[in-house]
Amino acid sequence: QVQLVESGGGAVQPGGSLRLSCAASGFDLKYYTIAWFRQAPGKEREGVSCINNSDGKTYTTDSVKDRFTISSDNAKNMVYLQMNSLMVEDTATYYCAAVHVSHLLPFNFNLRPIVDDPARPHMNYWGRGTLVTVSS
Repeated sequence: QVQLVESGGGAVQPGGSLRLSCAASGFDLKYYTIAWFRQAPGKEREGVSCINNSDGKTYTTDSVKDRFTISSDNAKNMVYLQMNSLMVEDTATYYCAAVHVSHLLPFNFNLRPIVDDPARPHMNYWGRGTLVTVSS
C-alpha cells in the first residue's frame, strides 16, 4: 500500500527550529520527486520545497529558502524538511507529496513549477499532514 506519513510538527516559538519527516512506503523514491506543501487556516495550499531523489537536486521557494532545507535518506525512504528561524507566518499544516518523474516531462524536468506554479504537475500521492504552530 502506498503511503506518505508526515511527522515532526508541533508548537515552537518564533526563532525556533523543527525538522519534519516524511516516511514513504509502497514505492521507490528513486523515481519520484518529493515536495513539501503547507496550508495555513483560510489560505490556499502553497508549495515549499522539493527534491529529486534520483539526482539530489532541490528547489525551495523564495519566501523560505534562506531558512528551510530539504533532504532525503533513500535507504530509509525518508524525506526531511529542516526549518530554522521559524516565524509566525510559517504556521500551517505541512504536507508531503510525491510525483513520478515522468510527469515532469511537460515541464522540462524543472523543479520550480512543482513548488511555485499553481498549474503544477499532478501529485501522485499525498500525506495527511502535520501541524506546525509558531507563536510566542
